[in-house]
Amino acid sequence: MESRIRKAIEAACREIGVIPTTFSVEHPADLTHGDYSTNVAMVYAKEVGKAPRELAQEFLAMLEGKISQVASIEIAGPGFINFHLTRDFFSEKITEVNSTPDTWGSNDSLKGKKVLVEYTDPNPFKEFHIGHLFTNTVGESISRLFIQSGAEVKRINYQGDVGLHVAHAIWGMEQLGIVAESCTAKDLGRAYAFGATAYKSNEEAQGEIRAINKKIYERNDEHINALYDAGRRVSLAHFETIYATLGTKFDAYFFESETGPRGKELVEKNPELFILSDGAHIFEGEKYGLHTRVFLNKEGLPTYEAKELALAKMKEERLGTYDLSIISTSNEVTEYFKVLKKAMSFVYPELAEKTEHIGHGTVRLTTGKMSSRTGEVIPAQDFIDEVADTAMAKMDEGGKVGPSETLARDVALGAIKYATLRGNILQDSIFDTEKALSFEGDSGPYLMYTHARIASMKVKADEAEIKPNTSIVPEVPYEIEKLVYQFPEIVLKAQQERAPHHVVVFLTEIASAFNTFYAHEKIVDVTDQYAPYKLALAHAVQTTLKNGLWVLGIKAPERM
Repeated sequence: MESRIRKAIEAACREIGVIPTTFSVEHPADLTHGDYSTNVAMVYAKEVGKAPRELAQEFLAMLEGKISQVASIEIAGPGFINFHLTRDFFSEKITEVNSTPDTWGSNDSLKGKKVLVEYTDPNPFKEFHIGHLFTNTVGESISRLFIQSGAEVKRINYQGDVGLHVAHAIWGMEQLGIVAESCTAKDLGRAYAFGATAYKSNEEAQGEIRAINKKIYERNDEHINALYDAGRRVSLAHFETIYATLGTKFDAYFFESETGPRGKELVEKNPELFILSDGAHIFEGEKYGLHTRVFLNKEGLPTYEAKELALAKMKEERLGTYDLSIISTSNEVTEYFKVLKKAMSFVYPELAEKTEHIGHGTVRLTTGKMSSRTGEVIPAQDFIDEVADTAMAKMDEGGKVGPSETLARDVALGAIKYATLRGNILQDSIFDTEKALSFEGDSGPYLMYTHARIASMKVKADEAEIKPNTSIVPEVPYEIEKLVYQFPEIVLKAQQERAPHHVVVFLTEIASAFNTFYAHEKIVDVTDQYAPYKLALAHAVQTTLKNGLWVLGIKAPERM
């Protein structure tokens, strides 16, 4: 409908001699003002030399009766034009939702396109902490928004299985007596923190760690190789258990041990681009308003920059030609990616044009930020378990469905993911467990509970032999109907702006509207001629919640 209104306005613009480019078509904040509103008259009034309201009257005359399923058009305020939709439009949308529940909310804007989304990117030998958890949440939601827009999405995980951090961990393993045959993921996290701390404060340890780092690259020491192979295997297996918990399944894994040699080769083949400076090969970013980055260090080892450069080409080689490659990381490396992309524009110009970096903010706990370098990390698994324990206690106290570890974990993840995505992902936010687990609104559990409430109501309707039907419709649409139909627009907007919070805000609004509707309207009532329609409307809301929660990576339980 938004597209239909926009096209009609564009045609009217051409009639009055202006090029339609910058006007908006939006939903008014107050739905009593109409279902859609445009500022087109105010945008072009000066250009045509007329007052906004005068021009709005001309637009109204050209548009009235020209747009199907628009019942009336009116002018408001300084020159807004408001559109009210017909009653049939809303009831037909409810029918559409219930007849196509699996595809409701999706669109074909990217049909035929292949999109790569790289995210999470934990490093073996380091703890998978809550920072990785939040990065995974953002990347997974971005992936699902592109899937909802019809794209073929390939999820990618790029992991640093070589580098100084690995040497930190292996040195720590040696010092702490951690053996290859029995090491665990927690052992590796402990060893890494020990080594990273020593590297900063002890010159002798620093030299030993650098020597280990070189041995890792050269694979010339059996003892180091054994520790490395065991640690890598344990780390990757541990990560897979976490991905399964989070509902993420990657299509391709890339490792720095693969990209490193290719990156070094690229740098050495382009000496005019990566010039020699004090024994290292650098890219002079200052020439392009950026900053200089090292691509090969003094020891001849490739840095992250060189490896990322090779990764871009390796993605294409392994996954085939793609239309867009998104890399989602914390915004701490946003400036680094600007330099990388500029260097890529010289080496692989066609890939640079298709590469997009999304630098999201970090989520902090109320106790502050965590750092794997000091060992003050909160492991993701421990964090999930702690929130799940709190969720179970709250459900038990609240008289909800009896304690269930599975449900408690789903609720915990719903709380964590909602809190991560509820604001603009570019900004930092704070996770408060108590607020995140609230069942009263503005939380993941609130959306999950609303979905379960509708499922429970449908069971009662079945017992009363009331079936959803849209043939007998109330004369005036319910407020909730004026929200449900907006869902596909919201999904498209969220994808185009790389902004999952639009979905979060919408779902919270629709859950609140439904609960208000539920409080004022008796739905399961055999004496009410509109009961079948109310039930159909409830079905549509449930489908919208379920599909929206899927976009956020949150499960939609039937009972809570």
